[in-house]
Amino acid sequence: MSYEIKLLFTVLVVVGLMQLQTLVVAEPQVPCYFIFRDALVDSGNNNKLVTAGKANYLPYGIDFPQGVTGRFTNGRTIADIIGQFLGFPNFIPPYALATDQQISTGVNYGSAYAGIRQETGRTEGERVTFDMQLQNHEAVISRLSRLQQNNTFTQDYLKTCIYLVNIGSDDYINNYLMPNNYPTSHIYTTGQYAAVLTQQYSQQLTKDCRVWFGFDRCAPTEITRFSTDGKTCVESINSAVGLFNDRLKPVVDMLNSEVLPNVACCQVRAFDGQCIPNSVPCPVRALSLWYDGFHPTETVNTIFATRSYSALSAMDASPYDISHLARL
Repeated sequence: MSYEIKLLFTVLVVVGLMQLQTLVVAEPQVPCYFIFRDALVDSGNNNKLVTAGKANYLPYGIDFPQGVTGRFTNGRTIADIIGQFLGFPNFIPPYALATDQQISTGVNYGSAYAGIRQETGRTEGERVTFDMQLQNHEAVISRLSRLQQNNTFTQDYLKTCIYLVNIGSDDYINNYLMPNNYPTSHIYTTGQYAAVLTQQYSQQLTKDCRVWFGFDRCAPTEITRFSTDGKTCVESINSAVGLFNDRLKPVVDMLNSEVLPNVACCQVRAFDGQCIPNSVPCPVRALSLWYDGFHPTETVNTIFATRSYSALSAMDASPYDISHLARL
């Protein structure tokens, strides 16, 4: 079983690299690409906020072409890789830095500790919540309309874009599963909380594409906090999150913990699971599952981006994979 999983892991990485080599030289499959989420796609929006949730220091970005940018991984995020699959020659800029010349091809609104609920992540400081990200998108639409001087053109143009909208992990990790800091677990059962999140998540964007929302139960910091033996993945976390996942039909196909070591590649801070500034990470990042206590390495991002773009099964993306959405 372990051999078969490792073989699949290798094939996915190779296929992903082959797709990137093919797609990045072509014209973009869609004219624009907008990204909404949390730290898994944050590319620098938190850098100037008053928050512990920022990754604008080494060893983050150690393998990224542009170096340290605010990405919570060693290299590219899932959103970066999907953008390359779609054929964009440059990485989609973060909202905090996007110029008028750049916004026509897309904007990344992602922010670490962002959640569906306003209070999610507040113990870590400032963050751009999902509601705020949607407000920022409205501001971008206004900028585009002003630049084009044609509201009808702008609306028609935006209908052809791809929207990566997948948020809610922090509503569990940095809200519901922290009963000493947030009241939600005292107010709602897991089923009720899933229903509340789903209701709040009802506002969606054109070509809404939910592509990944899983395996928080095996994050090293979650194991440290909740596992009874300090080693085993925490089933109760995914049982709670699973109720929300079932409603949104996301990708829940997980990597088997035997494939890669289930420990962080970098040395992490005890209070938030982020890399210790200027610490030396593991030498072979490609063989690590997690880069810090919560966020995966570029290798894992490549696997999930590959399966999100070109699904191997109905569990990978719902109702369509991204390549299908791009052809609509």
